[in-house]
Amino acid sequence: MAEGLFGRLGGRGQSSKDAAQSEFEVKLSDTEWRQRLTPEQYRVLREHGTERAGTSPLDKSYDPGIYHCAGCGQPLFDATTKFNSRTGWPSFYAPLDNAIETQSDRSFFMVRTEVHCRRCGGHLGHVFDDGPKPTGLRYCMNGVSLDFHAGEAAPPASAPDDRE
Repeated sequence: MAEGLFGRLGGRGQSSKDAAQSEFEVKLSDTEWRQRLTPEQYRVLREHGTERAGTSPLDKSYDPGIYHCAGCGQPLFDATTKFNSRTGWPSFYAPLDNAIETQSDRSFFMVRTEVHCRRCGGHLGHVFDDGPKPTGLRYCMNGVSLDFHAGEAAPPASAPDDRE
């Protein structure tokens, strides 16, 4: 019961179980994740936690570069898509191609769309439909789930498949 209702209300317990049952390119044991990540990164990335609003230095940083998954290094967001959402968390209006996946999150007695890393399944944050143009989306990310690479250029966009 603690991991069920109360665990989900606190944002804990579900991610590690889901990740173990899912197929991701980067698959580590719980012990390996704990060795790789700080305690706060582990709580957010592996246990669906949320950092306190306003605590991430990445929230107010607008330097050029690429934001990567702090768990596996997957490039996630180009800084050119970052905007000040005034929420206290780093926010973006679009991810890089093939960087993230989403799923329904029914914690805290509401339905939201969770965002996780496509490569390792790490919990990054949530996406909402109140963002700026051109997408109208707000990818509200936990700063501890991100690793900023200043000055890095975005990888080239995927070319359309011409084999049809």
